[in-house]
Amino acid sequence: MPYNRKNGNNERVIGFKDGQPVYKRVNRGESRRNGEQGSAKRGSGYGRGDRERFRNGSEERRSGRNSDDYRSNRSSDSRFERDSNERGRTGGEYRHSRHEVGERDYNRSTEGFERRSEGFNRKIRHTDDRGTGAERAFAREPQAQTFDEAELPNIIMGRNPVKEAIKAGRSIDRILVTNEHDGSLNEILDLAYGANMVVRNVDRSKLDEICLPFGHNGRTGNHQGIIAYVPGVEYCELSDILDYANERGEAPFVILLDGIEDPHNLGSIIRSAECAGAHGVVITKRRSASVTATVVKTSAGATEHMRIAKVVNLAAAIEKLKEAGVWVAAADMGGEPMYSADLKGAFALVVGAEGEGVSRLVKEKCDYIISVPLKGEMESLNASVAAAVIMFEKVRQDAE
Repeated sequence: MPYNRKNGNNERVIGFKDGQPVYKRVNRGESRRNGEQGSAKRGSGYGRGDRERFRNGSEERRSGRNSDDYRSNRSSDSRFERDSNERGRTGGEYRHSRHEVGERDYNRSTEGFERRSEGFNRKIRHTDDRGTGAERAFAREPQAQTFDEAELPNIIMGRNPVKEAIKAGRSIDRILVTNEHDGSLNEILDLAYGANMVVRNVDRSKLDEICLPFGHNGRTGNHQGIIAYVPGVEYCELSDILDYANERGEAPFVILLDGIEDPHNLGSIIRSAECAGAHGVVITKRRSASVTATVVKTSAGATEHMRIAKVVNLAAAIEKLKEAGVWVAAADMGGEPMYSADLKGAFALVVGAEGEGVSRLVKEKCDYIISVPLKGEMESLNASVAAAVIMFEKVRQDAE
């Protein structure tokens, strides 16, 4: 039996009972909440065409779709459209924005990778600058390693020291020279061959290994491509220095060192003493640097021309010099200015270590104390520099 979907009161069919339609006036969306088929869609998710097709009901039934599938599909489209409207963009603009976000994320990841790569490259460069782990360990080893002075080889290293040793007629066992010869090396080799000395050509690495104990800060000694093995340091007695001065017919001029432990200072003082015309240098067996290859190298070969005595007691050596008519002066900051002191004639200068200076007992044994007047802000000079200044003040007074 045909029936109308609406009656005269504009009520809609909500069901059937006993084969007859049941009409009721309902609000829009109420039938959807009750799960009744054919009711109007609540909200504004449908377009105008969708609402018209829903009111007819025939097109939806012909499509074979049930209301649940249709609502699910349209609700997802509605959310996309609503999200796009909220962002003020269409679907294409929305996809474009996602592309921009993806590109930005890609750029960020690329920048992070570049920063990590740059850090890794810096690490590689830092490693290359410092060397490998084994090289760094090898470079640090000489700093921590201590060498027994008695076990060090008796060598002379450097071009000038070896040359001066040959010219002085020093006993030399053999000479080791690098394979690469230049002008000054050829000159030294000519002297060695003329004195019938044994000369051997070796690699520079071999010389580096031999001179390693005589370097500092993890570096090998500065051999300059040549070294000479000698039987040992030829120390003399204090009496030998006095005899040498008498042989030359000169008043004794002696330098006594109290606690000079730095081989570079010792080498510098010996060099200055030789240039100032001193007859000898006296060092102690304890609390003093010995004449090693570093001392010889620092002195530029002056050790080959200077008589060096090694004594047990410096105070006793001072007493012996006094008996020989030598005036003894100690270099100290609180002493008399050297310009007003009398340094002429037989003279001995006592130089103390940096920081500690001349010991109290030795200072008491001296005849007087002299100092170097200073004009600047610094309170003192290096021990080797102060010794050189006083030595040449003595030379100046003797020349008057």
